[in-house]
Amino acid sequence: MLRIHLTADDLLKTKFADRPAPLLEIVHAVAALQRREPVFDRWCRSASQRLPQAAYPLLELIPPSAMGPLFLDPIIGDLAEGLETVQATPAALVEREVRRQSARRPVGSYLNSLTERDRGPWRELDSALRTAHHHLVEDSWPRLMTAFRAELAWRSRLIAELGVQAALTTLHPSISWRGTMMQIEAQSELDVYPEGAGLTLMPSALWTGRAMVTRHPDGSVVVVYPAATPLPLIDDDDADPLAELLGRTRAAVLGLTLTPRTTSELAREIGVSAAAVSAHTKALRAAGLIVSARAGKAVLHSATPLGSRLLDSAARGIPSRSKP
Repeated sequence: MLRIHLTADDLLKTKFADRPAPLLEIVHAVAALQRREPVFDRWCRSASQRLPQAAYPLLELIPPSAMGPLFLDPIIGDLAEGLETVQATPAALVEREVRRQSARRPVGSYLNSLTERDRGPWRELDSALRTAHHHLVEDSWPRLMTAFRAELAWRSRLIAELGVQAALTTLHPSISWRGTMMQIEAQSELDVYPEGAGLTLMPSALWTGRAMVTRHPDGSVVVVYPAATPLPLIDDDDADPLAELLGRTRAAVLGLTLTPRTTSELAREIGVSAAAVSAHTKALRAAGLIVSARAGKAVLHSATPLGSRLLDSAARGIPSRSKP
């Protein structure tokens, strides 16, 4: 049993990740290839056929449970930054993870070779991660984002209407509560203390197992759980009804404001000027889809319940209906 001991500060700081972590999704994709669950069967057959040998080292490192070495999947939203973090893994962490993996399952020579810090195996690992991303994740990224945003919209609505407890208690059947302690069914025994840093919730459309726990670079405890809709069940239609309604850039601005963003953050992530973002946020604010509030010298933009409903409906392909 994994036990997350939460304080009042931790519960108040509960938040969603602002985007999926590419390396985490790579690990989930490689694990899914080996599990061959019915819902992923067709996807696995297609993915297995196009996976180059350069990615095969990951099949040794990542078991079907996705519980591979922790240094493989840092919770970082940018692929390049994540790959740099993997390459900079401290030797002590590598050795500790090799021992942990060896205690759980037989490991091959490749994992052991990473402890020697020879550049050859580490270059091979970098190539394997890049290749797996290109062939397993990159083309599916828009659909992964659709699932991610739909999940955030739904959970945000639960929080707005029923409170944080409703959003947390329904994350996964493996999760239960004992007072303010979150319990996750697991074979190992582990107590985790966020110590006021809070929880970060991260849904994944490539993961269907029990909720998992790791650490975020900001110090919070990350709870990774299956999104309501797995990747193979997400419509592969390239049409974006919300983009057709609002315009592609304005729809992108609205989607990003599910997590509060400043004007400069929106401009950087979408790749447009701050002036253009200001024009779009003004229009979205006038339509009641976002609210804006000053935070020091910056302005934070957040989706309103109406904006969240619109994003949720667009992601699910269901016409949005306001409450009477």
